[in-house]
Formats: sequence, structure tokens, C-alpha cells
Amino acid sequence: MLKSYAGPFVLTFFIALFILLMQFLWKYIDDLVGKGLELDVVLRLLFYAGATFVPMALPLAILLSSLMTFGNLGEHYELVAMKSAGISVWKVMRPLIWLSVGISIFAFFFSNNLLPVANLKFQSLLYDVRQQKLAFNINEGIFYNGIENYVIRVGEKENDGRTIYDVHIYDHTDRLGNIKVTTAASGYMELGHDHQSIIFTLFDGYSFTDIHSTRNYRENRPFERTAFKQQRLKFDLSDFNLTRTQEDLFKNHYTMLNIKQLNYYIDSLNIRLAERKLRYEENFIRRFNHLSSLDTTFKPEKTIMRPADRLLVSAQDTSSKDTLITAQKAIVMPVLENFPPNERVAVTDLAINSVRTTKDNIVFNKNDFSVQLENIRKHEWVWHKKFTLSFACLILFFIGAPMGAIIRKGGLGLPVVISVLFFVAYHITSITGEKAAKVGDLSMFTGVWLSSMVLLPVGLFLAFKATTDASLLDTDSWRKFFNRMKNRIGSKKQTA
Repeated sequence: MLKSYAGPFVLTFFIALFILLMQFLWKYIDDLVGKGLELDVVLRLLFYAGATFVPMALPLAILLSSLMTFGNLGEHYELVAMKSAGISVWKVMRPLIWLSVGISIFAFFFSNNLLPVANLKFQSLLYDVRQQKLAFNINEGIFYNGIENYVIRVGEKENDGRTIYDVHIYDHTDRLGNIKVTTAASGYMELGHDHQSIIFTLFDGYSFTDIHSTRNYRENRPFERTAFKQQRLKFDLSDFNLTRTQEDLFKNHYTMLNIKQLNYYIDSLNIRLAERKLRYEENFIRRFNHLSSLDTTFKPEKTIMRPADRLLVSAQDTSSKDTLITAQKAIVMPVLENFPPNERVAVTDLAINSVRTTKDNIVFNKNDFSVQLENIRKHEWVWHKKFTLSFACLILFFIGAPMGAIIRKGGLGLPVVISVLFFVAYHITSITGEKAAKVGDLSMFTGVWLSSMVLLPVGLFLAFKATTDASLLDTDSWRKFFNRMKNRIGSKKQTA
């Protein structure tokens, strides 16, 4: 059993890993092509990326390999022979169950110890690759600005890739625009001995320099022109080398922590959030302590006219000055009557500005609390994901093995279709629950473990059907079942 299971498991695992790597290359192809990356850099990037895809490839491989293994046994009637010899399906599955438990333990060890390191290496290297400049490549008739503070245009290039014609080089090192321009009829390019620079050897050209140190140079536009038969220009290419960023800048991200570190960060973030809320509450009460003595049951004797009522009054009698005056007086709060008439507008503006400032402060702190709470939830999400990978391996085995025994089909045909359907259902349910948990619509435990809670009953149901020799996919049994239901419904109608 172990030998028949090991081959499909290794095969399906690397096939799933290869597909995920191709998806990664398709996603980041624009960041990798044309940058002159060395082979060892590309291989390391693919290795680290493949390590981060193990949590997705491993459950799919277990599901597909277990379904293929028991499908082959059922297709060649080996399961029937074992059952006739008195060996139950549970005994047949027992070695693979222990193997799945071992794989689950390895999955937890990988997720807790190796995956954070792989994420750190992968994310830091991918960041450096994406920040890397494109390789030095000048095309005909196109302005090339890959070299800092210089723009180069070549009218024509020979097939050898080094001989050039109609050369224009714009020097922007002074940050004053195109005040230094070099033109040449021909020339050639070559790398320096250190491969860190490129040397242009130009022939039959001119160098133009605008003189901007004289008075009224903007009106007169004086310039110097220097003719040359041959000129050599050297440009530094060190910026095109891959510069590695220190990994310490990434190591505190929540996807790069193990369980012990996550527990520490979650506790620290919760304490910091609680202190932040307490400090804000104390400052708010200290700043607006007069609100505690405000009588909220106070009702003004004069009614306050709403803006719509004011428009209605003014529309009814726009020519009546008395009506407008009455409407304006009705708006005045009794509090404002304590101030002189010439100060009421200033007091009102001050109150409005104070309310706006307070509202902005409340909105800002509310958003800050939401961001901190979301950060805590992300740490909790990664903490739970350390365990869901191991549990998913067991659940998908108990789905794949009984399903293979029921369908009795091996190979890469029907088992692949069924495995993909189950895995897509698992993946969609997992993503939906995790997104709901991250935004706070579900508790973190419910959101992260939702896919496991949905598929666990399915696995137990299939295991029960496989061990009891139930004809789950037999069309005749389903036809008989629906006929019995139809007869029962018909008999009930006749009795009524």
C-alpha cells in the first residue's frame, strides 16, 4: 500500500508545485524579464517561491494521490479480493492513515519553522528583483534614460551591436535641463574591463554647452560649441547590479514569524491597542469635561426652524421682510442670547470649527484603532494557519481514499476532475472565511477553520459509505431510491 501510494503522491505533488510556479512566473514575468538576472538568482527565487507554495500543493497532492491509489485498487478488483479475504477497508487504509498523520506532523513543522524562513528569503529577494533596473539596452531611434542623469539617443546600430551612428547624449547632471548636449556622426560602445561601466568612443562630433552664468542669459542664450574628431565618454553601470536589501527589514512581518513569535506579537499589539484606547479616552474626557455637566434634557422655549422650513417661508412670501426676520429669530438658540448681537456670529463660527476639529479627531482615531485591530487579526490568522495545513492534509485524505474506493477509477482522468472539484471547494471556502475573519465579520477561529468544518462531515460521510460498501455512485440504486420516494409521496396523497 505504501509503495502504491508513494509514486502518485510524489508525482502529483511536483505537478501541483510546477503549476503554481508557472502561475508565479506568469504573474511576475514583467519584473523578471530584461533585467540581466544571473541564473543563480533566478533559481534561488524559484526555489524560495516553490517552498512558499508547499501549503497549497501538499493538500492537493494528498487528495489526488489517495484518490488515484484506491481508485486503481477498486478498478483492478484488488479491494474486492481484500474484502473477500476478510480485510476491511479500514485495515487497508490503516498504513496510509499513519503515513498521513506523519505528513501532517511534517506539515506543521514546515509551516511553523521552515515556511517563515522561506517567506523571508522569497519576499526580500523578490523585492530586490522588482527594484532592479532593466538591463542596459539602447534601441534605434528611442531616447534611453536608464543611466541616471543622462539621456542617450542612437539613430542607427550595426548588426554587431556596438557600432552606432547619429548619436545624441544629453547631460542632466546640473539639473538645469538640456544645457549640455553631445552629438557625433558615429562611434562604438564597449564594456569596461571591470564590467561595471560602459565606454562610448565617438567620432566627428560637437559638444554644446549653454552658458547660464552671465546676465540675461535667458534672453541672449549664449552657448559654447566644441568640435572633436574623437571623444571617449564613460558611464557607470553599478546601478544595474542586483543590490540586496537587509533581511532584517522584512523579518517582523506576520507571515515570517513562528508560533512563539506570533504569541509575543499578538500580546504586545493587544496591550498597545488597549493602552492607546485608554489614553485617548482620558484625553477626550479631559478636553471635553464640560460635556459631563451638560443638561441633555434642556428644551429651548423657542422652536428652531430647519433649513427646509426657512426656504419654505421665504418662498411663500419673499417680499415680506417681517417674515424673514421672524424666521431668522427662530433660528437663534437661547444660548446665543447670552452674547451681544455683534459677537454671536463669531461664537457660532468658533463652535462650528471646534465641532469639526473634534469630529476629525474622532474619525482619525477610529481609523487608527481599525488599522491596529486589523493588524492583530492578521497575526491571529497566520497563527491559526499553522494548524489548518496539518488538519487539511488529514481531511483531504479521508475524502480522497473513500472516494477512490467508491468510484473505482484510477489514473489521471476522473480522479483529477473529482480532486480539482473538492480542492476548489476547499480553497474557495477557505478564502471566503479568512477574508470575513480579517475584516471582523466572523471570529478568527470560525473564519480560518470554516473550510475544515465544512469538509470534515463530507470526509466522514464518504468514509462511512466506503466501509459499508454503499453504492453511492450507482445509478440503479439512486433510481430505486427516487422511485421509493415517489411511491411514498403518491400513497400519502391518496390517503389525504
